[in-house]
Amino acid sequence: MQAMTFLEPQRLWWLLLLVGLIAAYVFAQSQRREHTVRFTNLELLHQVVPRRPDIRRHVPATLFTLTLGVLIASLAMPAMPVEQPRERATIIVAVDVSLSMAATDIEPDRLQAAKESAQGFVETLPDRFNVGLVSFSSTASVVTSPTHDHQAIITSIENLRLGPGTAIGEGVFASLEAIRGFDEESEEDPPPSAIVLLSDGENTSGRDIGQASAAATEEGVPVSTIAFGSGAAMIEIDGYQVPADIDKEALRDLAQDTDGHAYEAESETELDEVYEDIGSSLGTELVHEEIATRFVVAAIILALATAVTSLLWFQRLP
Repeated sequence: MQAMTFLEPQRLWWLLLLVGLIAAYVFAQSQRREHTVRFTNLELLHQVVPRRPDIRRHVPATLFTLTLGVLIASLAMPAMPVEQPRERATIIVAVDVSLSMAATDIEPDRLQAAKESAQGFVETLPDRFNVGLVSFSSTASVVTSPTHDHQAIITSIENLRLGPGTAIGEGVFASLEAIRGFDEESEEDPPPSAIVLLSDGENTSGRDIGQASAAATEEGVPVSTIAFGSGAAMIEIDGYQVPADIDKEALRDLAQDTDGHAYEAESETELDEVYEDIGSSLGTELVHEEIATRFVVAAIILALATAVTSLLWFQRLP
């Protein structure tokens, strides 16, 4: 549990005045006892002053001191840490559109299964999440910059088309570029971000996955990967049947190296678990919420208690 803090702690120096007030009260009580001892007629003194001083006479003073202490604490703007949604939270969906994604080891084919999974994933995201779309084959491009318009992302996913080559590393770099360009604050204060990359995993073009992994790690952006395909599939390219290889290990390493999560999709799957992992890290942030009003209310209650005890026991207000 997070501890309470003060937004204006320098104002707590006023408590030193309260300490001085307490010291003055203690001194006044000691002087009172000294004057009592100087009273020479002890028989008359016993009739005027009880043998044991009534401790109740200190209660109003104690309550009054507590009231002042709580009021001073309220001036220092006490606050409690609370979790609030991160409005800048950004997720980039990067989809492999290489020719190997046409393999039919997943019905109806890998690309269509990836599209449907990505669309279902975007639909589960809260509206406050910004979502962007990157596609990659031999090169990578930002199809749609991060936006709250999730329907636009879903439509863009549906319009993805196949292309030659597989540049997974470039897909990660393009995703990082989209995150850096999210808003004017991104260079100095990057938004909390994550990448969800859907691919069959064999990198054949562009910068290698290791470079991309290092860049994502340096920028603190986890990459969660979803590997599509069983590996036992053929596709037709220029009239020739070629194997549609899949490299699940490469995708797994990319996820592990960037503190993301690796998943396999040998059949059409939902990405609810991926959202839970990402949502837990991007969904909220700690902010300090003022609770000075609670302190003022406590001070009012203490002040009323001071007045009541003084009236009941001494028939006067303090």
